[in-house]
Amino acid sequence: MHIRHTMKARRALTAVAITTGLVLTVAGCGGGGDDKPKSGADTSSAATNDGTDEKPQESQAPADEKVLAEVKNNGITLTVTSAVRDAGGFLTVQGKVTNGTSGIWLGTEWKSDETELSENGGSLAGAGVIDATAKKRYLVLRDTEGRCLCTKFQGGVNRGQTVEWFAQFPAPPEGTTKAEFQVPTMPPAPIEISDGE
Repeated sequence: MHIRHTMKARRALTAVAITTGLVLTVAGCGGGGDDKPKSGADTSSAATNDGTDEKPQESQAPADEKVLAEVKNNGITLTVTSAVRDAGGFLTVQGKVTNGTSGIWLGTEWKSDETELSENGGSLAGAGVIDATAKKRYLVLRDTEGRCLCTKFQGGVNRGQTVEWFAQFPAPPEGTTKAEFQVPTMPPAPIEISDGE
């Protein structure tokens, strides 16, 4: 008799557990309105990703970059993106170089002929800024150990690779807004000088 009551109690508990589980399952699956916002969100995100809404921002970023000058020679493309005169009397010229040759480009032809800068190897040590109005040429600045204040292309630039560069010069007078950036083996690149903060 005792076993009979135990079995009835177990069956009752099992029935209650199954019923509770079913009720919770139905409650969780119910509310079909919850699915609509999700599918609506999916639909709107699909509309955003089809290229008609906001996606073009990614492609606009490179277009926003200003190009002051671009010159090419022997498969190398030199792009100047800024030439800023600062309050300390320096001119910082920046840009990119792209290797369109069939191998690694070391930049050795851009080194300086000056003995003091001869240890800089492949770099922008041979660069200069020409102020045609004042008939002056400004050479790359260097530190006390003869290192140029410019980019060194250590290890070279791989085929198809684009790398950023910079070079610092004494700044032309404040009235000078146009000059030419020159690097050995490349045509002169006309640049516009802006004032920094």
